[in-house]
Amino acid sequence: MITPTDIRHGKVLIVDDQEANILLLERILRGAGYDAITSTTASAEVCGLHLKNSYDLILLDLQMPGMDGIQVMEGLKGIEPDGYLPVLVITAQPDLKLRALRAGARDFISKPFEISEVLARVNNLLEVRLQHNRLQKYSEGLEQQVRERTADLKNNYMETIFTMMRAAEYKDGDTGVHVRRISYYSREFAGILGQDDDFVDMVFFASPMHDVGKIGIPDHILSKPGSLTPDEWQIMKEHTLIGSKILGNSKSAYLMMGAEIALDHHERWDGGGYPNGKRGENISLPARIVNICDIYDALRSRRPYKSAFDHNKAMDIITHGDDRTRPEHFDPLILAAFQKDHQAFNDIFEKHPEKV
Repeated sequence: MITPTDIRHGKVLIVDDQEANILLLERILRGAGYDAITSTTASAEVCGLHLKNSYDLILLDLQMPGMDGIQVMEGLKGIEPDGYLPVLVITAQPDLKLRALRAGARDFISKPFEISEVLARVNNLLEVRLQHNRLQKYSEGLEQQVRERTADLKNNYMETIFTMMRAAEYKDGDTGVHVRRISYYSREFAGILGQDDDFVDMVFFASPMHDVGKIGIPDHILSKPGSLTPDEWQIMKEHTLIGSKILGNSKSAYLMMGAEIALDHHERWDGGGYPNGKRGENISLPARIVNICDIYDALRSRRPYKSAFDHNKAMDIITHGDDRTRPEHFDPLILAAFQKDHQAFNDIFEKHPEKV
């Protein structure tokens, strides 16, 4: 568990060509208890400093002489092996914000600084970064541990995944129960489809990671109560790519399946999904399973734009369609399996209800 003390000990680099801005940010952060702060006015030094010190968060001014903030982020991509940039950009120009987010920034703070905004965004991004680092370190040793340890390892591993997924779901306003239900739905589907025990076991542990990439989506987009703009929707869809990158650099079979699911779980059988418009069996089987599970659970759950539907309503939408969901979106064999064993999914939902 990441504690407030862990967050305050996070290593922060402030990059701004104006000494006054650096002094102000240092004063704000040190006043809140942050004790590992470094700063520089030379943007060309950032990549070397990060390579040496592995900062947990970089507060980066976009408009600087020499290398601007976008160029600095391009350099940082070569240092971060998984492409995750721990960058919080500083800008007074609204038109630069979207460009920075597309370049890999996690979020932004505006000039002139508001103390409450600075502290909130720094705290949130440090917490996500520390959680991300913890998962990466855990993943590196997972394969050997799976061979050596007993079934207790799987239970502990599952709790670690759920902790990480709750961080992602918390950003999305969810209670965290959603990821547990996805595990149980997916295991049920794998059994119905006649998959072997290894596949059933793997999909149970890998499926909760389907939305891990949401930790890389800015809060103002993820939690927006109204409709997203086309540009915001393009950024939102990138959670599939982010999740695949986070999980894909591993030898663990669980995380590799998790990466497949993260990448493909919004693809559709008819080719109308994202991010790659895959069609039919070009979509991985675990992702096809999670796709229908995720949609069923979303229909059963409360959302800012809809109330929760009962089981019969959710089943009717999946099997007959509405203005958002069509039966041709699903693998026909998986859809037939759902129709045959639909009551099992209602039982899972009722056993793990929404938290109020």
